[in-house]
Amino acid sequence: MADKKVTVLEVQQAKAEGRKLVMVTAYDYPLGLLAAEAGVDIVLVGDSLGMVVMGLEGTVEVTMEDMIHHTKAVVRGCKGPLIVGDMPFMSYNTSIREAIINAGRLVKEGGCEVIKLEGGVDFAPTGGAIVKAGIPVMGHIGLTPQTARSLGGFKIQGRDASAAKQIVDDARALEDAGVFSMILEAVPSPLGQLIAESVEVPVIGIGAGPEVDGQVLVFHDVVGLYDRFVPKFVKQYAKVRRVM
Repeated sequence: MADKKVTVLEVQQAKAEGRKLVMVTAYDYPLGLLAAEAGVDIVLVGDSLGMVVMGLEGTVEVTMEDMIHHTKAVVRGCKGPLIVGDMPFMSYNTSIREAIINAGRLVKEGGCEVIKLEGGVDFAPTGGAIVKAGIPVMGHIGLTPQTARSLGGFKIQGRDASAAKQIVDDARALEDAGVFSMILEAVPSPLGQLIAESVEVPVIGIGAGPEVDGQVLVFHDVVGLYDRFVPKFVKQYAKVRRVM
């Protein structure tokens, strides 16, 4: 899918065809250009920019204005991949109405084609309402960084049977709500495979094993540009920070 514009439908078809999806983050114009030239399927303008670009301790402080600013920059350089705008913390948590308004802002002002939000069963109605408003939604379950404190920190999720069942329920609830795909973060590989087999929409893993429908990584982790914290599952293709 390198040269032409990737669509939501093509992302969904990839799973049916057994073709693995490639997804990376980008936060500005040059990274958007690089991702497009590399031919990746999906680019996420993630709220991880709070850490790797803004120097924050986490993602909670990232605002709608931050996300719109960075999304606009990525869109200018990223013409081929499907661009996903990340809904920041508290932009969708207080009410469905506010969630729809903020999702609309990210699409209209930021220029992305779809949005992503964290949460499973509890936020499936919110995701469904945004879909009904005409904006495609990517879900995000497993480890959800915005609420990592309530999950005990940045730890692998779904280790016991009860926790694993909850994540499966989250995936099914999101699918029922109408998401076109979902990210599954930091779960044991067998659970990643089970969830990918349990839903018909693509499941894109980040630390969820090799049997999911695609992989996503933070650009700065992939090239070794950010070294404050490197997850064990990250494959670093370069260490450009040392060179720079």
